[in-house]
Amino acid sequence: MDSQVLQEPGDRSHWCVVAYWEEKTRVGRLYSVQEPSLDIFYDLPQGNGFCLGQLNSDNKSQLVQKVRSKIGYGIQLTKEVDGVWVYNRSSYPIFIKSATLDNPDSRTLLVHKVFPGFSIKAFDYEKAYTLQRPNDHEFTQQPWTGFTVQISFVKGWGQCYTRQFISSCPCWLEVIFNNQ
Repeated sequence: MDSQVLQEPGDRSHWCVVAYWEEKTRVGRLYSVQEPSLDIFYDLPQGNGFCLGQLNSDNKSQLVQKVRSKIGYGIQLTKEVDGVWVYNRSSYPIFIKSATLDNPDSRTLLVHKVFPGFSIKAFDYEKAYTLQRPNDHEFTQQPWTGFTVQISFVKGWGQCYTRQFISSCPCWLEVIFNNQ
C-alpha cells in the first residue's frame, strides 16, 4: 500500500493526508501519503493505493452503497512541481472544491465537475499561501483550511445542486495538504 496510517499529527514526512467520508461519517483512519502519487479506488484485483472497498462501513444507505459501487478505478492524486493534480479514472464524474481553483476575491467557492478521463490542477501551493479564509456560509458549518480539497464521487454539491454541503454527499474525500 502506498499510503500509511498517520502515526502522529506532527509527522512532516507526508505531503498530504486523506480522509474518506460517507455523508457525515468518516470511515476508517486518516491516511498519510509519502509517495508522489496515490491511487484511490473502490476495488481492484491488482494495484497499490488506498482501497476504499477494504474499509469497514456501517452505512446501510442504498444511495451510499450505489455510489460506492460506482467509484471503480477512482482517482489518482499526483504531486507535481506546480501543485497537486487529480485525474478521474472512474467511469463517472467527480466534483472538486478547492480554494486555489477560484478567484481569491470570490465570496464563495465553486464546485468543479471533472468528467471521466480528465484531470484538474486541484491544488496550487503558491496560491494557497496567499489566500485568506472566505466568507462562505458552508465554512461556518464545517472546519476549513486553505490547504484542504474536497472531492465527491458521482454526486455534486453546492449552489447548482440539491445537496448544499459536501456532508450531504454519499461518498467523498477530504485531502489535507502539508503546508511545510
